[in-house]
Parts: sequence; C-alpha cells; structure tokens
Amino acid sequence: GRHQLLEKIKTLASRRQLADLTVGPVLTQTTEGMLSHCAQLAQLPGARVLFGGTELLGGDHSIPKCYGAINPTAVFVPLAEILKPENFALCTTEIFGPFQVVTEYSDSELPLVLEALERMDHHLTAAIVSNDADFQLKVLGNTVNGTTYVGARARTTGAPQNHWFGPAGDPRGAGIGTREAIQMVWSCHREVIIDAAMPKNFTTPQAS
Repeated sequence: GRHQLLEKIKTLASRRQLADLTVGPVLTQTTEGMLSHCAQLAQLPGARVLFGGTELLGGDHSIPKCYGAINPTAVFVPLAEILKPENFALCTTEIFGPFQVVTEYSDSELPLVLEALERMDHHLTAAIVSNDADFQLKVLGNTVNGTTYVGARARTTGAPQNHWFGPAGDPRGAGIGTREAIQMVWSCHREVIIDAAMPKNFTTPQAS
C-alpha cells in the first residue's frame, strides 16, 4: 500500500552515505538554500517532511558552505496545493540534489496530474512507473517530454546519455547553450524507453 511504498523510498534513500560518495556536495545549491526550500514546502497546508530535511551528518563534515550538503529528503505536498498558482513554481522547482516532492492522486484526479505536467516549463526527462498498458499510453499521449521511461521499472534518469530534449520545450532549459547543441536537441525525436521486464531473482543493487 501507500505506507509501504513511502517506507521503501525512505529505506532506499537511507543507504546513501557520504563515506562511499553515494551522496555528496551539491554544487549549484547551498545547504541553507535547500533547507529553506524544504521548510517553505513543509509550511503548505497538508504538507509534511517524509524524511530528511536536515544537514548531512548533522553538519559534521568538511564540505564548504558555498555548496549544499543535506541528507536525502522528501516532502509530501497535496496535489491541490501544488496546482495553486501561488504554489506551483515552489513545488516544481527542481533541486539538483537528493531532494524530491511527493504527492498522491486518485484515478479520477489523473487529469489534474496531466495539467500539472503540462504547466511545467522544461519537459526534459520523465518516467511512467506502471504495469498498466492503458495507463501508460494515456499518460504518454497527453504529455511531452524529451526522454520518457515507461514500465514497471522505468529507471531514470538517462539524461546524461540521452539528450533528446526536443521537441519538449526550449532546450536552453536543460543548460544547453551553444548554437550547435541547441540545433541538435531541438531537431531530434522524442525518446520513449520501455523498461518493463523484471529479471528473475532480481535483487535491489547497491546504491551508486
């Protein structure tokens, strides 16, 4: 159920350690900035910190303050709050670090999820994690992303290997700035990667 899924996410996140560099400094954010973002999200009605929201190792590290160092963090925000115009930018700001926003929705609320996806700016990489083929096709047919992983596994992200960001929005949103790079990603196809088959005797790999 829902509780089991959240606990599994928490357990997997807790495996990440500075000692083996499965979590480490974030170069584009400060610790203060990421914790402030977490606090702003947590103040929204119905929101709560699922795990994390604290500095890495309680601050007992040598990472300079100009970088970010937080424990893997997840914040739950109700879908209705995410969709409010005054909250949307806050809830959909991507933190390039161990940080995620979690929500939930019923079958009847799927159009609201699709609305949220359409309102986002960059449309770079996404995943549809489901073994329901009808659901997969419905979401695929109503979203636009450069790289989309589909299936029960749907492992993201392949963005460093698959820069198929167009025609999913302005390629400069991916930090691609040269004329040649913009032409390459803007004129290419949409990449859909089916990732459904589960190998026999599969076990969760080590964090990397």
